[in-house]
Amino acid sequence: MTLQRILIAGGAGYIGSHAAKAVRLAGLEPIVLDDLSSGHEHAVRWGPLVRADIRNADGVRAAIREYKPGAVMQFAARIEVGEGEKDPAHFYDNNVAGTLNLVRVMLEEGVKNLVFSSTCAIYGDPERLPLTEDLPKKPVSVYGRTKLMCEQILEDISKAHGLNFAALRYFNAAGADPEGETGEEHDPETHLIPNALKAAVGLGGPMKLFGNDYPTPDGTCIRDFIHVTDLAEAHILAANRLAAGSGNLQLNLGSGNRNTVLEVLQAVERATGRPVPVTMCPRRPGDAIALYADTTKVRRELGWTPKLSDIDTVVSTAWAFHRRVWNVDAKAAE
Repeated sequence: MTLQRILIAGGAGYIGSHAAKAVRLAGLEPIVLDDLSSGHEHAVRWGPLVRADIRNADGVRAAIREYKPGAVMQFAARIEVGEGEKDPAHFYDNNVAGTLNLVRVMLEEGVKNLVFSSTCAIYGDPERLPLTEDLPKKPVSVYGRTKLMCEQILEDISKAHGLNFAALRYFNAAGADPEGETGEEHDPETHLIPNALKAAVGLGGPMKLFGNDYPTPDGTCIRDFIHVTDLAEAHILAANRLAAGSGNLQLNLGSGNRNTVLEVLQAVERATGRPVPVTMCPRRPGDAIALYADTTKVRRELGWTPKLSDIDTVVSTAWAFHRRVWNVDAKAAE
């Protein structure tokens, strides 16, 4: 099967908008399905927008019938871990019930290829590092449990109804489109790099640094940052593999690089030429000492190699995007 169109659920969000651009650059048409509850209409730039909630079967069905996609990419989910602990019912409704509804309608309309946005949070506190796909799945957050539940649902539906799926388990998606056309615009923003950039330019006060007493080289957590453009490219490769009938895929999607939080802050200082003021805070419950991917399987299965995921490129692309969006240069001149 040759793909011509891909339906991108959550395509007005951070990762979804980068995926939409990647789909267009691959010569395919991206159809964005998004209710704009957290995404941005201005981020839909490479194909049509269908404004609908993935939990609304009629809305999903109408989009599939109109555009006849050969595959679906599912990014539509609540992702803020703390929010999930406060309101788990909302997370289960959106992330699990929404994905189940989307898949049901796909199959009813004859669409059998799904690339699913999963997470390394399904592993919980890792038994060993780097993380390989065969490690036990013991999520410690509501967010992680919703994603693992979705993976289990996809496996069961695949066996019963022939769904082809790729579950891509993200590590820390970061950075912005190198051309500056789309980037990270969460509200509230909880991710390290944009918050460090905000602190560096004086937007919102010092950045909170949670814990400097971990058993790591500089006392801060170690994480694996993958550039969002590299991540989007992997989705195209996965969709093409599914369309070719290669079988299901469950893959870690990280860079394999290891950076401490302090190393990220140093990269922000290099990019901006400004110090990052921080306020020291206690460790947060559930924060692992270190999380980074073994990328052997994803490189082998997809022939994928990250090109932009060194920490300086990740940070500099994020800085270029936010510098424009926040109008930093104009404010500095006032």
